[in-house]
Formats: sequence, C-alpha cells, structure tokens
Amino acid sequence: MAEHHLKASAETAHWGWFQAGMTPALTIDSGDVVTIDSVSGVPGSLPGEGFHIPPELHEIHERAPRNPIGPHILTGPVAVRGAQPGDVLEIRIRRIGLRQDWGYTLVRPLVGALANETEPGFIFSRLDEAAGTATLPWGTELPLDLFFGVMGVAPPPAWGAISTIQPRAHGGNIDCKELRAGATLFLPVWAEGGLFSVGDGHGRQGDGEVCVTAIETALQGEFEIHLRRDLPFDFPHAETADELIAFGTHYSLDEAARAALRRMLDWIERLTTLTRTEAYMLCSLAADVRVTQMVNQEQGCHVVLPRSALAGVMKP
Repeated sequence: MAEHHLKASAETAHWGWFQAGMTPALTIDSGDVVTIDSVSGVPGSLPGEGFHIPPELHEIHERAPRNPIGPHILTGPVAVRGAQPGDVLEIRIRRIGLRQDWGYTLVRPLVGALANETEPGFIFSRLDEAAGTATLPWGTELPLDLFFGVMGVAPPPAWGAISTIQPRAHGGNIDCKELRAGATLFLPVWAEGGLFSVGDGHGRQGDGEVCVTAIETALQGEFEIHLRRDLPFDFPHAETADELIAFGTHYSLDEAARAALRRMLDWIERLTTLTRTEAYMLCSLAADVRVTQMVNQEQGCHVVLPRSALAGVMKP
C-alpha cells in the first residue's frame, strides 16, 4: 500500500465537467491511499479579512481549465492501474477534514426546490473544526458533518463532456450526507483507469439540499481505493459499518425512489437467501427511503437498510 497526496492546483483541478480520456493528475495501484485536497468558491463568493482562504484558490480561478456547463471545482482525476469498463472502484473514505474556517450558502433565482418562490440570498458561516460547529450569521450553531458532495469517475466515452451538476451512473454530484468518513462508495468504471475526482466539500447539509447549496467549503479527504472485479454494480452504491445504501436518480423524484429501491432489492437477492418478494417485504419493514437531493435536475433518492435486518439470511 502506497500513500499519495494530491494537492489542489491549476494543474490538478478541472472546473465544471467530467469526461473520459482526461489526463490523470495521479496514477495509483489498487489498495493505495490518496489524500486529496479540494477547494470551493468562485470569484465573488470569498469572505473578507479574518478568514483563511487556501492560496491555490486564486490560482485555480485564474488558470484552471473551465467548462461553463458545470459549477464545481474538482481535484483529479486519479487513475487506478488496470481499471477497465465493467470493473468497480471501492472508495473507502477514511478521513475528512476542513481546509478553511468558513463556508458559504447561496440561493440563486430559478434553481432549488422552490425555484420560482424565493429571492436571491448569500451567507457566510464560520466553521470551527476543533469545536465541531458551524455558526450561521444570525447566531444559530449547527454541528459540523463533513462530506464531499461530488465524488465520481469518468462517464462512458460516448457521453463526451458532461456537467458536474447531475448525478448519474458515474456518480458525480450525489450530495448524500451518509458519505462521511467511515463510509465506502462503490463506483462502476466506464473508462480506462476509472478517473476518480472529488470536490464540492460540504460542512453540513440536510437531506434534499433544498436551496441548492449546503455549507460549501474546502475539504481534505483520505481515500483508500480498491479495484473490484467481483461486483455487478452499474450504478453507485455505498455502505457504512451498519447500513447498506442504494441510490437512484431521475428527473422525477418518484422514479428516483423506485430506481433506488430496485437496486436495493437486487443487492439483497445477491447477498441473501431471500426471494425478491421477501426482500421487498423486508424493505417495507426495515429500510428507509430518503431524499438525497431534489435540486440537481437529476433528482436523487437513496434506500438505507440496516445490516442487522439481514442477520440469519446471508449466503455462506
């Protein structure tokens, strides 16, 4: 197991898009550990004096390649030697930490869950990693809950350049707060090397991300990445120590929920001796259907099943 550190810079950032065939910023072997720095914020969304701004953010604003189809600044991509379409990358999220002491939240016209009902808005929150708190400008103090909104691989080559906004089969802007440190994300590989990138750091977010932003901030993540050829996933899945998580996205929130449920039933069938009908009943009794986000055009739902619900029925 080798360890690597991929810093954010104009040379390692791509702003706004995913695409197969991008030149890797780093190439690793299966099982290696990569620490990845991210940045957040565009010109005009930075605080004044008294806050720490990662110095590379200004350089990225000036020189990083940008595609206006998407808003997110991503660090990467990281290629995994030997990864080919049909494989799966197992991304173990070992640690997440803050890289700055502030974050921002905004409301933009014509986007968000109430796109036609709200006025524009913008706030900065003060983040204190030692205390584990985010303080909003009106004094409300919320616990920090760090995760990356965007974690994804290159999409199928035929898709060309795609926006970072919509979560799809390559992962991307999943915006699931369960993907905090300790979780594992499974991403299907669509292009040689996989080409894993991260960004869109969140200090805290509620399910739904209803105003289109969380507490947007710069994070550092430590990832242990394994190449898997024994998993049939063609869409992102995740797990924690206690839960299995299946995702679904669609322009309809109802269809996103159904897609996530179908994937959970597939997973239960693969892992256990239960029939699909029995798995369906089990989900009705033990699983939660949650709204991941309802603001990224491709809306997201995830089905969460406690591992304890599978006790006694796992295949040998």
